Amino acid sequence: MRVNLAHLRERSRSGGWINFAVFDARSSSGTREDNSRLLAQLTARARLANLRVDQSALAYMSGGRVQFFGSPALVDYLSDAGLPSWTHTIDA
Repeated sequence: MRVNLAHLRERSRSGGWINFAVFDARSSSGTREDNSRLLAQLTARARLANLRVDQSALAYMSGGRVQFFGSPALVDYLSDAGLPSWTHTIDA
């Protein structure tokens, strides 16, 4: 299965840089535990593809709205900024 992802670099509040990945995916069950497992697997795959990932999140549709699951600071950022454009695909 191929998964879309956005790999971005943004300036942090402290002035440094944060590299993050947002994956177009959700576990089939949608449970917190399964989403956590899927996020860990996709993050590991992105890192194996030589992408630097400091924080990561899943993005998926639920109830007609985009939902985010993952690193709390990144989820807060994405909730304000919106869904970024996909930049890569990886095999899941």
